[in-house]
Amino acid sequence: MTRPLVAIRSVCKNFGEFQALKSVSLDVWPGEVMCLIGASGSGKTTLLRCVNQLTAIDSGGIWLDGDLLGVREQGGRLHRLSERQIARQRLKTGMVFQRFNLFPHKTALENIVEGPAQVQGRPLDQVRAEAIELLRRVGLAAKAESYPAQLSGGQQQRVAIARALAMKPMLMLFDEPTSALDPELVGEVLAVMKELAQSGMTMMVVTHELGFAREVADRVVYMDQGSIVESGQASDVLGAPREARTRAFLSAVI
Repeated sequence: MTRPLVAIRSVCKNFGEFQALKSVSLDVWPGEVMCLIGASGSGKTTLLRCVNQLTAIDSGGIWLDGDLLGVREQGGRLHRLSERQIARQRLKTGMVFQRFNLFPHKTALENIVEGPAQVQGRPLDQVRAEAIELLRRVGLAAKAESYPAQLSGGQQQRVAIARALAMKPMLMLFDEPTSALDPELVGEVLAVMKELAQSGMTMMVVTHELGFAREVADRVVYMDQGSIVESGQASDVLGAPREARTRAFLSAVI
């Protein structure tokens, strides 16, 4: 593909007087794993939420697979899409949050089946077979009939990843997917993400797991105060950062 899968151009987002994103521009290429790092409040999660259209941008533009997100151009002016049209665009992305947000009254299998069957209207037998395969892929084939309360935090997060994959997204967004887990459970979630990256899935990952970023990311982007300070190969940004702000951040967290 000769164009980026995600093209972010001069995106700004304010929450009242607070500038969460300051003219952010970024490309994500098909098959690329990009890790976004930075202190809390630096704009990483806001950027992910803008890509997934959970947060509306104030200016600039975001294109996914060549489509301008959230608006359409008509007569030289931009018009906001309807919620239904935005929901249709959002189907191209899967998002995994800090909290698992599983339906507590549904089993692991039912949580995964819900979206493809109800939202996409796909045949139930086909969706169930795919859901079972996804549970196997994330190492939870034996937990298909378990409810969220019967699963550890790491297992719930792996179900959440499988649930996002069931919608067959072209882009996966991860918002600090291990931050709510006990330390001994982090590895099992990161292992699933590594396998997903190796399979060629395009991924944007907000993370504090610098070891994961160093091992898996094609590119690391350091953000601070709503701006991109530094972007490059993981070995460069994490091993020999050019910017003083990047060096200060890394020295504080490593």
